[in-house]
Amino acid sequence: MHAEVEAVFREERGRLLAALARRFGDLDLAEEVASEAIEAALVKWPADGVPPNPGAWLMTTARRKAVDRLRRDQVYAAKLAVLQVEADRAGPPAVGDELPDERLQLFFTCSHPALAAEDRGALTLRCLAGLTTPEVARAFLVPTATVGKRIVRAKKKIKEARIPFRVPGPDELPERLPGVLQVIYSVFTEGYAASSGPFLQRLDLAEEAIRLARILRRLLPDEREVAGLLALMLLIHARRDARTGADGSLVLLDDQDRTLWDRDLINEGSELVVASLTGGPAGPYGVQAAIAALHDEAPDVSGTDWPQIVALYDVLIAMDPSPVVELNRAAAIAMRDGAEAGLALLDGLAAEPRLREYHPYVLARADLLHRLGRLPEATAAYRQALALAGSEPERDHLRRRLAALAEETP
Repeated sequence: MHAEVEAVFREERGRLLAALARRFGDLDLAEEVASEAIEAALVKWPADGVPPNPGAWLMTTARRKAVDRLRRDQVYAAKLAVLQVEADRAGPPAVGDELPDERLQLFFTCSHPALAAEDRGALTLRCLAGLTTPEVARAFLVPTATVGKRIVRAKKKIKEARIPFRVPGPDELPERLPGVLQVIYSVFTEGYAASSGPFLQRLDLAEEAIRLARILRRLLPDEREVAGLLALMLLIHARRDARTGADGSLVLLDDQDRTLWDRDLINEGSELVVASLTGGPAGPYGVQAAIAALHDEAPDVSGTDWPQIVALYDVLIAMDPSPVVELNRAAAIAMRDGAEAGLALLDGLAAEPRLREYHPYVLARADLLHRLGRLPEATAAYRQALALAGSEPERDHLRRRLAALAEETP
């Protein structure tokens, strides 16, 4: 029963929160009564069983609790009434009245241009994806306290600016869509490589991000970057079964059994890559998806088209430069031109503040130092990577690396 109830909460929480936020126009109230409804379910469902329509049960309970709260606070109720009237005046979503999932309305609300860019992602990951504040902090490479402030600030701005909970019209989409795509991909990234905990992957988060991207693709079929993002996530998620061993341990790309890769997802993702790159200049997600497709189509690591991957990273850096893209390009150049060339590029990024405590950067340096036979330096880098690693499978992998390295060291 516990597993069944947990699965329901995981599926329904985001939908419940989005519907309540749209109905009452207040995100704090929505979060509070959603939590109270779930607490009530934890008491009632184990005794009575999970209801036939658990989402409706939670919604009914949450609405009742919201009404009770408003009746006790008339000033608060009056304020919410004004917000709701203004949201209703905004009219139905211009993209289409039959929105498949109210969560997308909340995604667009949380990525409103009135919010600071860093606040949008933090709020959406916390509220819609259900990530904890430390997990959100890990996703954005910032301290937990900073994320907490961003979330509070974003909620306050939504309330004070009276931002409606709706999907924007066509004239607003070019400005608003990139923020939504970034948030969805951040959710997927946390699912692909968990920032903490006993498991390498959080498949529920990865699949939630893919599901939301599919809905967005249906809503916006002509937006090529939506196709690019969905393609990228499908092509990466296709490798999920090969990324861990039977005991949950990390399996690197070089050692993965490619027969375990999901060919249906690879085929779907490859078709979407074509759609994302056709009809105009490519966008960042389309280019990243093309890189992922080259990895998935290769028979093994040595047979991967590394020159083409480097060329695509050059394109990506020109359109969307970032330290993480530079890191990935350096790793690809190490495969094309050798470890010395890759390490020189990584060392050139050493002063970049965002990479100093970024586990993949430190690990990439350690691996290249190891390949070059610079064992004392590699040992120090692996130890630094171990201190930064989040999930237990990553930490176990690094402990094994260090143990093997100790045997190699004279």
